[in-house]
Amino acid sequence: MSAIAHHQAERSSAVTEMPDELRADVRLLGELLGQVIAEYGGDDLLADVERLRKAVIAARRGKVSVDEITAMVAEWPVERAVQIARAFTCYFHLANLAEEHFRIRTLRVRDTGEEPLPESLAQAVQELGGERVAELVEGLRLHPVLTAHPTEARRRAVVTAIQRISGQLAAYNSPERGAAERAETRRRLLEEIDLLWRTSQLRSTKIDPLDEVRTAMAAFDETLFRVVPLVYRSLDAALGAGTGTREPLARPFIRYGSWIGGDRDGNPNVTAKVTRDAVLIQAEHVLIALENATHRIARTLTLTAGYTPASPQLRAALAAAENDHPELVSEMATRSPQEPHRQWLLFVAARIVATRQRGLDLAYRSPEELLGDLRTAQESLVAAGAKRQAYGELQHLIWQVETFGFHLAELEVRQHSQVHAAALAELAAGRPSERTDEVLATIRTIGWIQERYGVTACSRYVVSFTRSADDIAAVYALAGHALGDKAPQLDVVPLFESGADLANAPGVLSGMLEIPGIQERLAANGRRLEVMLGYSDSAKELGPAAATLKLYEAQEALAAWAAEHDVRLTLFHGRGGALGRGGGPANRAVLAQAPGSVGGRFKVTEQGEVIFARYGHAAIARRHMEQVTSAVLLASTPSIEARTAEAAGRFRGMAEQVASASEKAYRSLTEAPGFPEWFSLVSPLEEIGSLRLGSRPARRGLGAPRSLDDLRAIPWVFAWAQTRVNLPGWYGLGSGLEAVISESGLDELRAAYREWPLFASLLDNVEMSLAKTDRDIAARYLALGGRDDFVEQVLRQYDLTRRLVLEITGHSRLLENRRVLSRAVQLRDPYVDALSHLQLRALSTLRADDGLSEEERERLSTLLLLSVNGVAAGLQNTG
Repeated sequence: MSAIAHHQAERSSAVTEMPDELRADVRLLGELLGQVIAEYGGDDLLADVERLRKAVIAARRGKVSVDEITAMVAEWPVERAVQIARAFTCYFHLANLAEEHFRIRTLRVRDTGEEPLPESLAQAVQELGGERVAELVEGLRLHPVLTAHPTEARRRAVVTAIQRISGQLAAYNSPERGAAERAETRRRLLEEIDLLWRTSQLRSTKIDPLDEVRTAMAAFDETLFRVVPLVYRSLDAALGAGTGTREPLARPFIRYGSWIGGDRDGNPNVTAKVTRDAVLIQAEHVLIALENATHRIARTLTLTAGYTPASPQLRAALAAAENDHPELVSEMATRSPQEPHRQWLLFVAARIVATRQRGLDLAYRSPEELLGDLRTAQESLVAAGAKRQAYGELQHLIWQVETFGFHLAELEVRQHSQVHAAALAELAAGRPSERTDEVLATIRTIGWIQERYGVTACSRYVVSFTRSADDIAAVYALAGHALGDKAPQLDVVPLFESGADLANAPGVLSGMLEIPGIQERLAANGRRLEVMLGYSDSAKELGPAAATLKLYEAQEALAAWAAEHDVRLTLFHGRGGALGRGGGPANRAVLAQAPGSVGGRFKVTEQGEVIFARYGHAAIARRHMEQVTSAVLLASTPSIEARTAEAAGRFRGMAEQVASASEKAYRSLTEAPGFPEWFSLVSPLEEIGSLRLGSRPARRGLGAPRSLDDLRAIPWVFAWAQTRVNLPGWYGLGSGLEAVISESGLDELRAAYREWPLFASLLDNVEMSLAKTDRDIAARYLALGGRDDFVEQVLRQYDLTRRLVLEITGHSRLLENRRVLSRAVQLRDPYVDALSHLQLRALSTLRADDGLSEEERERLSTLLLLSVNGVAAGLQNTG
């Protein structure tokens, strides 16, 4: 059987049965959307949508040809094609929502309490047994960093519309609802879906960095603030009986960071003023959240002094407060007589309000001062025997203050090393440019943030494309130029991205030890140092397989360097949401790290659609955080480190062979003459900038890309996902595997897949990327570039990679052993096909450009951008 025939047979036979509950939700939402479409555009519009839907499903079963679908799509006027594209895009939003609800229901059903959930904190502690649990928990740190990389194609208005539908769907499925209530909820569902349909899917204006800050705040407001203490509670319960009635055994181990409003590498829209305003926005949100939580707890503490007397310390604090603010405290005493704990918490809430409003005589000077007041209340409750009140909701509030402070997330600044070098040269010559003035203004802003919110609010300064220790020293020198002896406290973080830079990283770190600024920081922080590894650019340069293996080698080398120099190293993983940028399940990625490179600490970027996929719903966010934290604990144990080290040593030669051959194959395509121009023709790369996804430019420089260096990694991956090729997620691996097989057969590769977590993670991620690739549709896109040699090269590598991955994993079809993921892909694939056909129509006509009028070009561009938006919603991890 040919590769093409085998692929078609697999597509038609690989069907995972959809659970009844999920099927019912998909059918309900689909029926309501169909009703909305018919009401808006008539039965004929709905009929056209149904024709295309049935045709793409039939095509997957081999009953309709791709040529027939192409002809059908070509018949419609562009305006009709636009409406059909909107219909399928709305469907994806609803299908994603139905699947999210099913995941939540499944989690609740599985969580019986009889046995710990797999990959939960309870299971991790149980599995660890006596293996350094206390030590690991003491040093545990999970540090997600939110970034504004533009892979979230949905408008904020669309996201909020989906959230409203989500609330109605949950209410509709509630078993407590009677028939009348259910009917009303169905009506509300229909109303909200109608609103979604009538909401533009495309942004009409370009968003700025502060828009991105406000968008990220939604995840904090709606999920993170509430979920973080629940994760701590899970760990505390796992560590010992009696949680909520004793002093916690779990420390607050999560800290959030953000690049949104701080990352200026390649983004001229991020200025010193933007960075300052970003912190102000963050502070506003966290102080409102703390104020609301404190008020809520205060209202519940109706404990009378007769049954729960205040401690001497609390009575003295209330007396001092009354002396300083007699009217305020007197009013609280009048409202809550003989309820000292309630009075005190109401006073604390008033101080938080003053902190937000900058009321200097009442405001807190620091989060530590607030924590002192909360602990005064907690200790008083304990002394009075009210331990449940002391270690219940009040403990959650204490954890929230310890986690978020008054700044919510540490804002990190990032800038390119060349900008710093140019700034120093200009300052030495006495001719600073506007860009250099901006660099100095940024450092002064960091100083202002530290004065107002503390050092933890903004101290990390990431230097992208770090090539030598001089690139790190430059930041300290610029800080001296900006503020002299009053320079802010800086933790300068090198970012290693290219293959050569990853290999040179240990040498750069050795040079950093000679920098006075680094020496001072190491002396002050217990010899802690942070290093960032860039997954995006390394994968774009080397290909997915070689980049994965070289990043692992870099981790090994850095862990050894840290041990040799007595440095407590934290590796900061610049992972993307897409597989071509280091994406994939985060907990499995942690377990695949090099031995000694985790050490109870894991820092990683979270971006684009990944932020809302992981943090859009409380139950899913809590599950994700527990999975990653449990993986961090397990990956840090001597037994797992030893097992991973043994496997890595055993398969090192094989890995080097795979890396070498895969990189050679990848470069033979991407560095071939004419490849960048061809890529621009076969993908909607040129048009993606019109989607106004983010404030950062999509490419370096102007005009069509002349080399891969001109392209940023995110649009590179995003554009390939649109073509259904997903090339950055798998290209080259087939050649790497073939090189090993030709020399030593399949057995060693199969053993590596079974025994080495890194290799298993690599193949599983490639398998998922291949599953989201559609060979037939991909061939249509690739043909648009007029280079049959490139088309043949790409499809040959796809067939080879797919065949060998299946042979090594032992699967008869892609994702055979990952039922949930397989079902998710199958649920969406036919509808992604529909949008791809619509996009192909627009793209091929625009590329042909046979005398198109400006009006025709505008209409086709709208169709193209709508289809891009819809495919992104369907594939989910697109960038």
